[in-house]
Amino acid sequence: MHAIAAVGLAVFLVVTGAMHFLTPGYFRLLVPARLRRERILVAVSGVAEVVVGALVLVPCSRPAGGWAAAVLITCYQASHVDALRRARPDRPRLLERPVGAVSRLVLNVLYIAWAVAVALSAA
Repeated sequence: MHAIAAVGLAVFLVVTGAMHFLTPGYFRLLVPARLRRERILVAVSGVAEVVVGALVLVPCSRPAGGWAAAVLITCYQASHVDALRRARPDRPRLLERPVGAVSRLVLNVLYIAWAVAVALSAA
């Protein structure tokens, strides 16, 4: 079961990282305006996800990869907190409403827990 969770996390990270380059416009929308340089941040985070995913995939680097994934995903909380700050009930998109923004935060915490579980089980 531990290997399945690790491979699943690795695939999730690599695919999500690749999507940063296939659909960069979507990911640029997730970058808080105060951070600026959306293009660079999206590209760097996409590369980071692919690299971390590769670390998780290789059994000997899996503990480090799991911890790196937890740190990387934790960094994304800034985007989700910003979305919650800007959320309004009258927004047309669900993810721009308070319930959607809270859901994003909760889901991201679950991703962090997944990465930590992989790191701990591989150690």
